[in-house]
Amino acid sequence: MTLIIILIVVAALVLFGIYAFNKLRRADIGAQEALGGIDVQLTRRADLIPNLVNTVKGYAVHERAVFDEVTAARAGVTKAAADGTVAEKAAAEARLDQALVDVLAVAEAYPDLKATANFQQLQTDLTETENQVSFSRQFYNDAVKSLNNLVKTIPWMFFTGIASVHEREFYDAPEGQEAPPSVQF
Repeated sequence: MTLIIILIVVAALVLFGIYAFNKLRRADIGAQEALGGIDVQLTRRADLIPNLVNTVKGYAVHERAVFDEVTAARAGVTKAAADGTVAEKAAAEARLDQALVDVLAVAEAYPDLKATANFQQLQTDLTETENQVSFSRQFYNDAVKSLNNLVKTIPWMFFTGIASVHEREFYDAPEGQEAPPSVQF
């Protein structure tokens, strides 16, 4: 009878270990997927920006430095999306945000440009993408919160090493990005 009780207890512990392992791994995969969602939206935004820049370029030939910065910022986002840390992705996004503000400021100086259907459609697409970026950031932070709650609480914390799951960092705006960027020429 004692052997049966011991076997039941051992079996229950093994089953709980499997459950804990799987729960931690699912939470980690969810956080990875959410981070990928941010990358998708940032890449989409980076892909929209050349169209916006090309539309504005015809009107603002003398604003070369603005367009060069957009190109460099876009390349930074693409690189960060491919292999950057969360902090590097946030910094690249902040640089692209500032470059985009500068492009839109150039567009403000050309009323005929603002009236074109192509420019208006690009602005609409960009606004939708910005909303998706915000949603993706929030979704990622929610997934990280769930994962970090598991990683730091008993009994899950005892299984983090076995599951190779560790605390993740939140997606925070880089320092100085809490307020809208200022436009300077």
